[in-house]
Amino acid sequence: MGRKPDIIRTVALIFAVGLIITGFTSLQASDDEPTASGSEAVTVSSVRD
Repeated sequence: MGRKPDIIRTVALIFAVGLIITGFTSLQASDDEPTASGSEAVTVSSVRD
């Protein structure tokens, strides 16, 4: 039972690092120019049998 807090801390640290990386990448993506305008956007419809 002595190792449980270490495992929980490790999982929480990995989760926090993932959130930080996601935040930075979303900020970077919002700074970039959009790659497609409204008329150039591709719409994909799903087909069901």
